[in-house]
Amino acid sequence: MQSRNFKPNGPRGPKRRGPGSGYQGGRSNTFNRGRSGGRGRFTGNAIDINKFINKSAGPVAEDKYIAKTLFPEFPIDQRLKTIIAQRGFETPTEIQEKTIPLIMEGKDVIGLANTGTGKTGAFLVPMIDKILRNPHEKLLVVVPTRELAIQIQDEFVAFSKGLHINSVVVVGGANIRPQIDKLRSRHNVVIGTPGRLKDLIQRKRLILDRFANVVLDEADQMLDMGFIPDVRYLLSLVSPKRQTLLFSATLAPEIERLTGEFLNNPEKISIRKRDTSAQVDQDVVRIDRGQDKIEVLHNLLAQTHFQKVLVFSRTKHGAEKLSKALHHKGFKAESIHGDKSHAKRQKALKLFKENIVQILVATDVASRGLDIPNVSHVINFDVPATFEDYIHRIGRTGRAGKTGVALTFVG
Repeated sequence: MQSRNFKPNGPRGPKRRGPGSGYQGGRSNTFNRGRSGGRGRFTGNAIDINKFINKSAGPVAEDKYIAKTLFPEFPIDQRLKTIIAQRGFETPTEIQEKTIPLIMEGKDVIGLANTGTGKTGAFLVPMIDKILRNPHEKLLVVVPTRELAIQIQDEFVAFSKGLHINSVVVVGGANIRPQIDKLRSRHNVVIGTPGRLKDLIQRKRLILDRFANVVLDEADQMLDMGFIPDVRYLLSLVSPKRQTLLFSATLAPEIERLTGEFLNNPEKISIRKRDTSAQVDQDVVRIDRGQDKIEVLHNLLAQTHFQKVLVFSRTKHGAEKLSKALHHKGFKAESIHGDKSHAKRQKALKLFKENIVQILVATDVASRGLDIPNVSHVINFDVPATFEDYIHRIGRTGRAGKTGVALTFVG
């Protein structure tokens, strides 16, 4: 890791430790999350800082999955096959090859797979085919964040081009009136976040009893964000004779209980890839008492190999404040968090994806579900709430066989 030798704050910069060297400064190796950002304490299990340190093995050539069935061989509508071919897809990913036949058989499915494995196509392809066979079919896709809803909508539009199948995206943070207007038009698919879906139902603008197909995407994040009661409410309103698909990176006990309540003899498909952290060079940046964290961050980002950087802040206020501070210091930086309007979040994400801005400061809303290409570094300006959150954060880098770098500020 090249950055292991740098001094982020000049000659007197924070000391950095290598594996086995012992945490300097007289504190224990268990980091109390309440010290994060100096903005008060918050409860939870402490995280051993040794978990933030791991030397990657360098670029990893992914074990290429060899599919036995190609897309042209799936028994799907020829028009859909043509679109898939025009998009340059011939070989399905593992999650696609293993779930599409099951979904086409009408079975409920639990798909355990991380972001970037092709799971959106795994449910969109058979569901679009199902709608083509029966134009009265309706699909509800429930996701935890606005950004993921838009991402799925973009994929749906690409897969259904020219097929005259319409979808509506309903998410919080955006004007509800245009969403209500779109719901009045003919549509087969609704993609939404739990809170906005519930709001529309209570306004009697959305009735779910005709929806006989449901996808719950990133179910573990919906659990983390406290959406499971809303998900239960939504599932209680859809058609009792339905096909339900659940996709999640992990299967927490609460999610497993949900599957027992609402899925009918589901088939479980688990795609366990190499832990993302194996491709991510991880280390800590020690912040000594009295040091300015923003100044330390500035000196890191000024180095040329920090090309496309995702910086995580614990709070919405902290993310916005940090983004403005970096912009003031001359960096091209944007922020994404829950207090930002839908339009501004989409704009910030677009600018970062297209490399117009170099730095995106985010809360954990950006750590899951989103596929952001070529992130060179993830910096945990504030220590994450849980180690699982840490894994999800650093999973934004070191993708597609490349090596990434993750640095966590501790002190």
